[in-house]
Amino acid sequence: MITLFLTAALVAAPTPKPATNTKCPVMGEQVNPAKSPKVVVRGQEYFLCCKGCDKKLQTDPDKYLEKDGTPKNAKK
Repeated sequence: MITLFLTAALVAAPTPKPATNTKCPVMGEQVNPAKSPKVVVRGQEYFLCCKGCDKKLQTDPDKYLEKDGTPKNAKK
């Protein structure tokens, strides 16, 4: 029964939108899509400059992201 529940939960989980940012939302450093770590916040993936930025972004996304999910340090 537990296996069935877990399987259903995995199938029902939405696929996050792929990362498109070129700068780390936390530190503002350039990211390399082929090598940079990623994190999912609010259903959107973000590339990061280092692993330490994941907790900062997950803990306080409003500090780094606009309401629409755009990183605040993105070019306007």
